[in-house]
Amino acid sequence: MYNPLVDTYFTDGCGRCSLGGTPDCKVHRWDKELTILREIALSSGLNEELKWSVPCYTFGKKNIAIVGAFKEYATLSFFKGSLLLDEAKLLVSPGENSQSTRSFRFTDVSRILELEPYIKAYIHEAIELEKEGKKVPLKKTEEYTYPEELERKLEQDPALKKAFLSLTPGRQRGYLLYFSAAKQSSTREARIERSISRILEGKGINDL
Repeated sequence: MYNPLVDTYFTDGCGRCSLGGTPDCKVHRWDKELTILREIALSSGLNEELKWSVPCYTFGKKNIAIVGAFKEYATLSFFKGSLLLDEAKLLVSPGENSQSTRSFRFTDVSRILELEPYIKAYIHEAIELEKEGKKVPLKKTEEYTYPEELERKLEQDPALKKAFLSLTPGRQRGYLLYFSAAKQSSTREARIERSISRILEGKGINDL
């Protein structure tokens, strides 16, 4: 069943940037693709909710997948995609450090229609994983490598170090992944500097 709260995403976008509600919003670049992905998700027995300002599809109150728009493509992403067999090798990881999420990426409607049987089969598999209570084996926070730039900053600023170590393990991992993803040292340093105030406030990288 269509959720009217989700309709706002398709008309105005996620609202995270100044382009929201304008013709230049990324959502409008992929109108047709997103609409079809929405229909496939709903026809597969999933419930539709608005979470993190994007369409989220659930089963038994468990998150199964989200639909989203990026500049280069539209996606349908599985929260526990790394557990899917994906024998056809259709899913991609959003980043080299992603432990669980895997996504379909589309740039045209014909490709979605071509892969619709696979999409539905993967959704069904994801539902079965939830029914079985399967969980993605995640690395512990202490197993992550601290970027050299962060280690140096924490040693220079005891208050920041205390605040960072006081964050929940999930928030710490979020920052470590975000900082480490930058290839250049200068970029890592810039990301750390921009995040200091949020860390001191006890907020994670995606907290409002």
